[in-house]
Amino acid sequence: MPVVEQYARAHIVTDEDVPDEQPAVPVVLRYDPEADPRSVHIDLPGPHEWTFSRALLERGLRAPAESDGVRVWPCGRVQAVVEFHSGHGVELVQFESKALLRFLRRTYVAAEEPVAR
Repeated sequence: MPVVEQYARAHIVTDEDVPDEQPAVPVVLRYDPEADPRSVHIDLPGPHEWTFSRALLERGLRAPAESDGVRVWPCGRVQAVVEFHSGHGVELVQFESKALLRFLRRTYVAAEEPVAR
């Protein structure tokens, strides 16, 4: 089964004093059905890689969902937020929902499972 890798742009939300419009940063969404068919990976700039449940990502696009230090929720009609908690603090990343949906659909095709709607 092929590895699914998709590049996306996201906004990292911080509490620092920054201009209203933060530039989007490149993010890599990855799914390896051979290594772990139930997990997805999000690689943020720098040494930040997060692995969490693919089902959590899917649930969180429809309604707030949380598991193992990761929260996902829809933010308005076209965006979604993924919040990562660790011993180093919290990272909040805002995506366009359609990029995450496109990625999820590709993971189901790669795993030969029904496509999420």
